[in-house]
Amino acid sequence: MTIAIMTSTKPSVASNTPFLIYIALWSLVWLHVFRGVVTLLLLFPFLNINSKNHHIQRWSKRLLKIFGVKLLVNDANLLPPSSYLLAANHVSWLDIHAINAFKPARFVAKSEVASWPIFGWMAKQLGTVFIKRESSRHAKQVVEGMAKILKTQPVCIFPEGTSTIGKSVQSFKPNLFEAAAISEVPVCALALAYFDQNTGQHSEVPAFIGDMGLIESMANILKNRRLRVELTIFAPTNAGPDQPIDRKELAAHSQEQIAQYLTKHCN
Repeated sequence: MTIAIMTSTKPSVASNTPFLIYIALWSLVWLHVFRGVVTLLLLFPFLNINSKNHHIQRWSKRLLKIFGVKLLVNDANLLPPSSYLLAANHVSWLDIHAINAFKPARFVAKSEVASWPIFGWMAKQLGTVFIKRESSRHAKQVVEGMAKILKTQPVCIFPEGTSTIGKSVQSFKPNLFEAAAISEVPVCALALAYFDQNTGQHSEVPAFIGDMGLIESMANILKNRRLRVELTIFAPTNAGPDQPIDRKELAAHSQEQIAQYLTKHCN
């Protein structure tokens, strides 16, 4: 799920951001986080869903700007007008904010994220659904909860269950796709990839892998403020009585769409 860990070699990162600017950017990051906390404490309890989404989108766009990340969305018109399940490959903690900067959604995250200082609390306030990956009973409860949310709001999952450097996609675990079948909402695959703005080549700078900590990952991106994140939407697959597609088929189809994109554009 969100920001999971896998064993891999860390990408080598050399700084292209001047030192004084780098220090100033860290100040902007923490000021932005503080503003987010204040908004969640003082405003969110009184806002409706649309207003909350407006604040989430604006906050995420500002965060991308601080980190020097440009957002490009391909085929945004393919997203259904109502609720849907979004299934994406997973590279970085930044993935969530890139998606929210485009169109806010509810996310499913591993249960450990809930205990993170500040960021775990923020995730709770944003309605993140936490899952204990080792517990099949809890996974079933999460699916039931997701199905209820999907009646009114889109939900995003990272079915690899881990993060990668972004050149390929690991097998999608099918369990959470059951929520789409239950609620009879479309499933949209989303290929997420990071590129160097100057060279146009795939970048491993944002990859949040191995034993890397969140602060280290943030530092890598601040040192290389020339990233472009591309979100590519694929046509929805419907899960309902007229098209009886089970969770394994939904997972496999989404995985294949993303795999083809990454093979073509990131290698």
